[in-house]
Amino acid sequence: MLQVNELNQYYGGSHILRGISFEARIGEVTCLLGRNGVGKSTLLKCLMGLIPAKSGSVSWQQSNITSRKPHQRVQAGIAYVPQGREIFPRLTVEENLLMGLARFAGRDARAVPEEIYQLFPVLKEMKQRRGGDLSGGQQQQLAIGRALACKPQLLILDEPTEGIQPSVIKEIGVVISRLAAKGDMAILLVEQFYDFAAELADNYLVMSRGTIIQRGAGTNMESEGVRRLVAI
Repeated sequence: MLQVNELNQYYGGSHILRGISFEARIGEVTCLLGRNGVGKSTLLKCLMGLIPAKSGSVSWQQSNITSRKPHQRVQAGIAYVPQGREIFPRLTVEENLLMGLARFAGRDARAVPEEIYQLFPVLKEMKQRRGGDLSGGQQQQLAIGRALACKPQLLILDEPTEGIQPSVIKEIGVVISRLAAKGDMAILLVEQFYDFAAELADNYLVMSRGTIIQRGAGTNMESEGVRRLVAI
């Protein structure tokens, strides 16, 4: 389980994260929603150690990881897919996926797990194509596939639906549902697309001005007015 306790972050004179506390449990999809500029991406970077938190703590599987470096968090079983589909455009799809095996050694790092190709058949079809030649939606699938190649227990996705076509959004939703159904992974999904989040969420968090203003069960999102809180 991921446990975040009283996390604070500042930028210049602005208080970006204000005492953020929440949990994300194995076998559940926790959706974090909020409008642009409320601190969602900053929070994720703090969770991954890309930005050091000014105060507060982050624990994973009952171990305090607040001071750990990003690669140490990956070694601990945490995978992160940032906004922008960060892939290696000059490498092939297969080579990109192999980069996701960096936390393993020897034989375990030599072949792309077949499960990745089962989740994203298009990646198998295009495994010899360069990443930069793929469409935006295919690149997003590649970025998620690369994150999954390290066999994480916690998958953090930062707005995976941003700027991609509806058909691929649906495919990504199916993959997230399949991963959640296995029951061996916690998924933290940051989204602005309300309908996508509402379909997947076991639990939801709404963020505004650096703090969590509302939380609850995914099944209650509509009745609790979450759509109104995050509508642009």
